[in-house]
Amino acid sequence: MDPIADFEINVPQAALDDLRERLRLTRWPAASPEPGWASGVPVLYLRRLADYWLHDYDWRVHEAALNAFPQGLTEIDGQRVHFLHVRSPEPGALPLVVTHGWPGSIVEFTRIIGPLTDPRAHGGDPADAFHVVAPSMPGFGFSTPLSAPDWDHARIARAWLTLMDRLGYDRFGAHGGDTGSKVSPAIGRLAPDRVVGVHINGGLEIPTVDDPDLDSAELARLESVRDLVRHGTGYADLQSTKPQTLAYALNDSPVGQLAWIIDKFKDWTDPAAELPEQAVDVDQLLTNVTLYWLTGTGASSAHQYRAVRDEPDEGGPSGVPTGVAVFPNDPAIRRLLERRHRIVHWTEFDRGSHFAAMEAPDLLVDDLRNCFRPLRKQ
Repeated sequence: MDPIADFEINVPQAALDDLRERLRLTRWPAASPEPGWASGVPVLYLRRLADYWLHDYDWRVHEAALNAFPQGLTEIDGQRVHFLHVRSPEPGALPLVVTHGWPGSIVEFTRIIGPLTDPRAHGGDPADAFHVVAPSMPGFGFSTPLSAPDWDHARIARAWLTLMDRLGYDRFGAHGGDTGSKVSPAIGRLAPDRVVGVHINGGLEIPTVDDPDLDSAELARLESVRDLVRHGTGYADLQSTKPQTLAYALNDSPVGQLAWIIDKFKDWTDPAAELPEQAVDVDQLLTNVTLYWLTGTGASSAHQYRAVRDEPDEGGPSGVPTGVAVFPNDPAIRRLLERRHRIVHWTEFDRGSHFAAMEAPDLLVDDLRNCFRPLRKQ
């Protein structure tokens, strides 16, 4: 493969026809004896969503929208890497590499790329412009097949440094949520002379014992995180131990893939929203799910959890200036994060949540602009 090759998404029609046929032939389970979402995604809810996916959702519309962003392929450390690369029309734009997590993808960023790259066209200050690089993590989307079992946070960070080298960016910022909240600081630790700043959302530090330095409000926030760990991380236990066993269900049933992802969107989106599609646009949500299905990456993306299961400690405090955006359901505690990061910017929001770029793109864009504004000239 050339160092960088142009790429355009063009899913064969046979793959879309197969998806529709599988949706039509879904073998539905009986409803849970427990009401609501306590034991997982309710059958009636999922049937309605799958019916919309089958009859109303149009992949071709969203494929064309994704192809409106320039894309590339390259090979780094033996791994095929797909990425969006959208340059700003502003000559002084700051390069920014943005990293998604699971169960997300580059689809998460489609509503923030325009305002970030061309603030002048979106009512912003052109001095806040970014060149945006959004890679698909190894084993996700078109960054397949997964080349090795050990793509942990540090290895991904090294790959992103290589990618930024190939794109000609010597000095840049890094942003990420979920897995990206680990990868982005790792980039800063590896290249503090090149990374002007890091911005994260969804970053948590969870002590195993109560910390005497925390006040009552912080302890309450910490307990909510521990409750999530107790009742909402079964998916992570499976993905970090037996991802290949999970592969057969996710690769054979689109409704199985849909349920596996929807469960987390229910748990992690804005608690003010009763259903996932009230927190995020249903078509954007289904584009994310469809990307997993069409690329067969339900299992290969799960392997990322196994890769980080026994990852060594990330090291001492980072000297790179770091901003943190805290959304509902992402109860980061500043005092704990300051042990690992040099926090220079901290914002707490009352709407949005874990999938901030999808749920509250306006808030995330503003926070990125505010965070990096004083760091651009340093």
